[in-house]
Amino acid sequence: MSPSTSSEPIERGWDETRYWVRVENFQASFLPSGGEDLDKVCNVDVFVTLKDGSCWTATVFTVAEVERLMKLWTGTDEALGGRYFWVSDGLIVRDPGIGSMTDVIAGLIENGEFAGIFQRVIND
Repeated sequence: MSPSTSSEPIERGWDETRYWVRVENFQASFLPSGGEDLDKVCNVDVFVTLKDGSCWTATVFTVAEVERLMKLWTGTDEALGGRYFWVSDGLIVRDPGIGSMTDVIAGLIENGEFAGIFQRVIND
């Protein structure tokens, strides 16, 4: 991703259990665990609302978190003893933290890959 101002937060804050970040092209609402350091978040559900009003969701994991989970599952029935990791709406990123994840989301929107990774939420 080339440097861009589109991922620079315009506003951010807490709304009950969600930490939201509003940037130029979208708003992301993250659901971190209670008391979790926002700069160290490594496994989190996120809802993204685009400028057109559409809502999208994914679960974001860091590479280190995937490795941790796979090791945790070794010797269990989970994911064939930790031999694989799969999630339908998963996005794996290198770096932890809400800021880093927001930058990745902005990059995915800018390069057109966003809709292929995030799942659209349909409200009836």
